[in-house]
Amino acid sequence: MKSSATRSGAGGHARTPCDAAARARSSGPLDLLRAEFDGVHDVWRSASGRVYVAGPEAARAVLGNRPAIVAETSDFYRTRHGVFGPRAAQAEIGRAARALMHHHLDARRSQLPRLIHERLAPRSSWPDAGNLLVHEHLADVLLHPGAPISLRTTVGKVVTRAVLAGARRRHAPPSRLLLRHRASAALQAEIRARQHRRQHHGGSAGPRDLLDVVVDGCGPATASDDLAEVYLSFLFAAVGSIGFALGWSLHLLGTHPGCPAAAPDRIVREALRLWPVAWLFARTPLRAVELGGTTVTPEDQLAVCTYLVHRHPAYWERPDEFVPQRWAAPVSRAAYLPFGHGPHTCAGATVTLQLLEDIVGLLIHDWRLSVIHDGGGPQVGPALAPPRFTAVLSPRANSSGRR
Repeated sequence: MKSSATRSGAGGHARTPCDAAARARSSGPLDLLRAEFDGVHDVWRSASGRVYVAGPEAARAVLGNRPAIVAETSDFYRTRHGVFGPRAAQAEIGRAARALMHHHLDARRSQLPRLIHERLAPRSSWPDAGNLLVHEHLADVLLHPGAPISLRTTVGKVVTRAVLAGARRRHAPPSRLLLRHRASAALQAEIRARQHRRQHHGGSAGPRDLLDVVVDGCGPATASDDLAEVYLSFLFAAVGSIGFALGWSLHLLGTHPGCPAAAPDRIVREALRLWPVAWLFARTPLRAVELGGTTVTPEDQLAVCTYLVHRHPAYWERPDEFVPQRWAAPVSRAAYLPFGHGPHTCAGATVTLQLLEDIVGLLIHDWRLSVIHDGGGPQVGPALAPPRFTAVLSPRANSSGRR
C-alpha cells in the first residue's frame, strides 16, 4: 500500500511544525500531533521540543532497538526503582501469565453471554462499563477465590479509583495517595505470605492467579514492593487496556451503523488500528543518531506515536476511516503496532485479542447496538480511552436461549 504518490500527503502542501502548532495550540494533544504531522516527514521535532516518530520503519527501529540506539526499557515491567528484571524473569512471568489467562478464558467463555446480558443490557455507560465487565470476567484470575476478601475489595477500589478513565480527576490527590499506600501494603503482605509458604512448604501445582504468577516467576529474595508494582501493571493492562479497546470497538460499531457486516476479529483489529490504547512509547536515545532525516541526541525526548503510525497515509488507504473489511485481504503489518514491537512487545497480545473477539462476537450476534454520544472527544492520557457514550442493546430474535 506504500507508494510515492501517497507520500505526497493528502493536504497538498507541506506544513511546518511551528505553523501547525500555532493553528492547533488550543486543541488536544492528538489534534496537535495530527496538525504537526504532514504525512511526509516521518520523524520531526515538535514545537514542544520532543521528537516524534510516525513512520513505521523508524518506529520499529526505535522499539526494536537493534542495534542499541535507545536506553533499554520496558513499558510494562517498570517500577519506581527502575525496570524490573532480569529479562529472564520478565519472560517467565509473561509466559506463565499468558498460559493462565488462556486457560481461564477457555473455561469461562460460556459465562460471557450471561455477563453481557446482566451488565450491559439494555443500557450501559462507557467506557466504564467495559472496564467493569472485564474486571468481573477476570476477577478470579486476578485473585483466586481463596485470596483474602479484604485484598479483593482493595483491588476493586483500585479499579474504580485509578483504572477507569477520568478516575484520577474524580478523586482528590490525598484520597488517591491513601489508596495507593493501602493497596501496596495489602499486596506486599499477601506476597510475603505466599513467598513464605513456597519457601517452607514447597510450590503449588501451578499458579492460581496472576499474583502467584508474579511471585513464582522470581526468587524469594525479590522485594515485595517491586512485585506489587508488577502485579498492578497486570491489573491496569487487563482491566484498563482491554476494557478501553472493547469500548473503542463498540463505539465504532455504534457510530457506523451502515458499515458492512464484518467478522469480530476484523472489527477488533480495525478498532486497535484507529485508536491504539497504547498510543505513545517514550524512549531515551543512547547516542546521536539519525532517524527519518532528523538527528536525535541523548538530550532529546523521543516518542513513537502509534496513533499516527496507524494512520500514515503512505501505508493505509482511507487511513482515518473505520473499514473493518480492509482486514479481509492481506494487510502489511509494518505499520500496525497496537502492542508495540521488539523484545518488549506486549506479552498479553493474544489474550487481549481472544477476549475482545469473544465479547464483540457475542454482541454482534445476540444484540442490536446503538450509541448515544455525549459530544466529548477521546480521553487522552497514558492510555487512549474512548469518549463517554451510552450503549443501547436490544436483543436479536436469534439470541434466545444463549443467555
